[in-house]
Amino acid sequence: MAEQMNKKLVLENGAVFEGYGFGANRDTIATLVFNTSMVGYQEIVSNSNYYEQMVVLTYPIIGSYGVNDEDDESKNPNIGGLIVRDYNDIPSNFRYTKTLSEAMEEDGIPGIYGMDTRALTRMIRDHGCLRAMITDINTPDDTALAAVRAWHTSEDAVAKVSCSKRWYSRTPNHQYNVVAVDCGIRLGSIKDLNKLGCNVTIVPYNTTAEKILALQPDGLYISNGPGNPEKVPAVVELIQALQGKLPILGTDLGHELICLANGAKVKKMHAGHHGSNHPIRCLDTGKIEMESQCHNYCLDENSIEGTGLRITHVNVLDGTAEAVESTLYPTFSVQFNLHANHKIYTKFIDMMEGRKNNA
Repeated sequence: MAEQMNKKLVLENGAVFEGYGFGANRDTIATLVFNTSMVGYQEIVSNSNYYEQMVVLTYPIIGSYGVNDEDDESKNPNIGGLIVRDYNDIPSNFRYTKTLSEAMEEDGIPGIYGMDTRALTRMIRDHGCLRAMITDINTPDDTALAAVRAWHTSEDAVAKVSCSKRWYSRTPNHQYNVVAVDCGIRLGSIKDLNKLGCNVTIVPYNTTAEKILALQPDGLYISNGPGNPEKVPAVVELIQALQGKLPILGTDLGHELICLANGAKVKKMHAGHHGSNHPIRCLDTGKIEMESQCHNYCLDENSIEGTGLRITHVNVLDGTAEAVESTLYPTFSVQFNLHANHKIYTKFIDMMEGRKNNA
């Protein structure tokens, strides 16, 4: 007997897509975004940037390599939901320890498959990040639609994903001590810094400048995270207090917060940038690099005059600013994700080394 559709996706514009559930069996409402990555669904599902967001994956077959115990980007995955075309529940990778559905069920994350993800992607592209609900197929459409239209994103998303107490990630024979402000930090970023010889102390987003300086760090890292950067004034004030006292690197949300701290503005994007293949041009060299991104806000490049910031990288596809550096302080930031051997990390390490040599 053919499997019976048991779930549906109801969008705020009235569109309804019927499909099959996997992961946690519960209703959920979140904002729809699409991600064009061909691999990395475990990292996407466990990325705190996607708090209160449902991700439509454009690659059609998801789940084929399961999930493992090493590649999560968060200790407590909290993505709003996952929407895929075909779900594979029979992984064929030697590293897998559980299926994607099992992992999502443990973390309370609902998913739905059998979707026309091309139609959903075009809808998001044309109309922006719509709100949507995964619910039982028997839920009346008008009931679901009313719930979707009444729902709004949290004003305190960073507070909900940040750690509540500081914790440590150490590496043998370390050379630098970095304090990382947790706005929803990717565990991969911490591992990258460890590989580069950094002991990392991860602190809550609302930690004061005095407490950070008491840790005697060589540098400060402002992490990625979800939501509107204008709703995180505590981190903006922290950056303002520590600029000039420590080398500062920000990524993703951290980039946007550094822009705000220096007097620039940010703006909400139509559909955001979500994928692992965004072409970014370095203005200093003219070279184009492919970078991974997942953000819905970006720097308003028209607001940068008089801030002491200069744009160093731009997105080739839409011209949006992708990185800035301060001409006044040892502060710089990028909108994209980094990997351990990235030259941006090297620049951060060089700044910390210079500070130690001049101490």
